[in-house]
Amino acid sequence: MAGRVVVLGVFNADTTYRAERMPRIGETLRGLGFALGPGGKGSNQAVAAGRLGAEVTIITRLGKDAFAEMALDLWRGAGVTPAVTRSPEGHTGAAFIFVEAATGDNAIIIAPGAAAELSPADLDANAATIRAADVFLTQLEQPLAAAARGLALAREAGVATILNPAPGRELPADLLRLCDYVTPNETEAEAMTGIAVADAEGARAAADALLGLGAGAAVITLGERGVFWRAPGIAELVPAMAPGPVAETVGAGDAFNGGFATGLARGLAPREALRFASAVAGISVTRPGAAASMPVLAEVEALLARG
Repeated sequence: MAGRVVVLGVFNADTTYRAERMPRIGETLRGLGFALGPGGKGSNQAVAAGRLGAEVTIITRLGKDAFAEMALDLWRGAGVTPAVTRSPEGHTGAAFIFVEAATGDNAIIIAPGAAAELSPADLDANAATIRAADVFLTQLEQPLAAAARGLALAREAGVATILNPAPGRELPADLLRLCDYVTPNETEAEAMTGIAVADAEGARAAADALLGLGAGAAVITLGERGVFWRAPGIAELVPAMAPGPVAETVGAGDAFNGGFATGLARGLAPREALRFASAVAGISVTRPGAAASMPVLAEVEALLARG
């Protein structure tokens, strides 16, 4: 069973510059490296699910420019169906990423462009697709009203709902009540609850707070420590999987969320879907890049078979 996943989210073209330091205003520096590649949490998660064999649709907005063609080519290769509004008056999302060569520290500017215009009307226009899905997945890179409408449409139709609350911020309880699963990392969980997640005790306290705010279940990703899963009657740490040395953690959270959505859409029980997602994320960090690091289903099944 492939399962049907609908993702609401953003595509960004990531332009990454490496230099010794940031230039001052009016100054020009010689860079040490440059890369251009696909990004945006929604797009990354859709690609992850598509490569795992799910029937995936992404709802978003793009401009009519070269970066839009990059997005469409990426989705075509991953088997993702675009439900996209093209905005000739707005550009496709782009991100400027500065990387300090000596430390690897970064600074980022995101210009969402057309995706900043995503609204409840975009979700209403795709209501039939959402209602036919097994899982609806969204994040917080697009306007909150659009995410809320998508979650509401899915909930009304009995579709499983996942909110990956990134970037992290405090959210209204009426939004969280639309979520079967909320999947923050440690930083995002603290931003939502005010509770530091430095250990298992903090993870449980933050997860309890999220359930108290109305979420059906809290899934707090803890990096190499695994995933803390909290639902009524359940409080469990699902171990991480480490199939090889870590090359880069960029996109690991997106791999996890795309994998979790796919696992649920395939009919796996929540714990097995979390284990499936952990395998997806574990493989992704052994490779550089975000979308480029997402594994295919056979790789994940092979890792799971190893126990």
